[in-house]
Amino acid sequence: MEAVRAGREGAIGLGQGDGVAKDSTETELTKIRLLRAIVETRDPSSKEEDDFMIRRFLRARDLDVEKASAMLLKYLKWRNSFVPNGSVSVSDVPNELAQDKVFMQGHDKIGRPILMVFGGRHFQNKDGLDEFERFVVYVLDKVCASMPPGQEKFVGIAELKGWGYSNSDVRGYLSALSILQDYYPERLGKLFIVNAPYIFMKVWQIVYPFIDNKTKKKIVFVEKNKVKSTLLEEMEESQVPEIFGGSLPLVPIQDS
Repeated sequence: MEAVRAGREGAIGLGQGDGVAKDSTETELTKIRLLRAIVETRDPSSKEEDDFMIRRFLRARDLDVEKASAMLLKYLKWRNSFVPNGSVSVSDVPNELAQDKVFMQGHDKIGRPILMVFGGRHFQNKDGLDEFERFVVYVLDKVCASMPPGQEKFVGIAELKGWGYSNSDVRGYLSALSILQDYYPERLGKLFIVNAPYIFMKVWQIVYPFIDNKTKKKIVFVEKNKVKSTLLEEMEESQVPEIFGGSLPLVPIQDS
C-alpha cells in the first residue's frame, strides 16, 4: 500500500499545504481556486489532488481555465482507468525492464533528478504498445516520486549512440510523448539529446510536429565534443554520468 501511495503522490504533486503560494502569482492563485472548483464539480475524486498539480495543468494551458479543466479531467479519467491500483509495478513491465535502457541517479544544480535513456537499447514490443505505455508511466512516476520538496521537474539525457533503424519505433515515441505532454505537464525541465546519428533525424522529422511548443523549447541537441561541458552547465561533475566523463555511476530505474 505504501508503494501505491508513493507512486501516486509522485505522479501528481508535492503534498498538500500552502507552499504553492510562495512562487505563484496572484492571477495563478485565483485561477487555481477556480479550476479546482470547476473540476471538483465534474469529478469529486479531484479533491485528492494538490494545488501544485492544479497549477501545472494551468501553466501547461497558459492559465486558460477552460482548457486546463478539460486537460485535467482527461487526466483523471485516464489515470483511474490505466493505473487503477495507483501505480505500475515491476511485474507489469518485465520485457521493457529487461532491455536495460533507463537509469535514474543524481540531481542537477537546482535539484532536478536526472533520467538517463539509451535509445539504442529500445526495441518495439511485438505484442503492441500496452506494456511500453505502462513502462513510460512506471518511469515517470518513479522520477516524480524522487523529486525533493519544492521541485517539480526532471532533466532527461537521451543517449543515441548506436541507434539504428532496428530501434526506430515511431508509434512508441509518439505514445510516450503523448503521455508526457497530456498527463505529466510541466514535469520535463530539459532534455539533452546526445550522439544522435544522421538516420535518427529522419525519424525526428516525423515526431517533431507532434511536440508542443513548450516542450520544444526544452530539447537540446548536444554536439559530440561538447557533451560533458554542456552537462556541466546544468550539473556538478559529481552528478554527471560516468559515461560522459563524470563520476556518477548509472542506477537502473527499478533500483533507484
